[in-house]
Amino acid sequence: MRRRAAGEFAEWAEVHGHLYGTLHSELERGVSSGNDVLLQIDVQGMRNVSKLRPESVTVFIMPPSLEVLEKRLRKRGANDEADIALRLENAQREMAAANEFDYVVVNNDLESAIADVEGIIRAERCRNRHD
Repeated sequence: MRRRAAGEFAEWAEVHGHLYGTLHSELERGVSSGNDVLLQIDVQGMRNVSKLRPESVTVFIMPPSLEVLEKRLRKRGANDEADIALRLENAQREMAAANEFDYVVVNNDLESAIADVEGIIRAERCRNRHD
């Protein structure tokens, strides 16, 4: 709470009852090292990071459908009914914001989704930036 109040986070959110965040210092350390920095964040986190770093490339990883997502959540066996319902509600809201992202990858198959993200990274490394 203290670090959040001090503005030390580039983004933070409460998701499914848990607090998550990315420190400015960690983000800057990754960027300044010249490496690609991947953040696993929700829609509100993406919006915050995109405001701070408009050069960011955003990728939305989407389930093929809410039905498939529900099956995957149930198969994990780690969530009770209330948590599954909350996750599905949040997923529906977030899927509606997919058009705000630069890229959308549909996770029909994990290996294919990974290959798609790797392709985006390769393409972005080759992009001719006109700043």
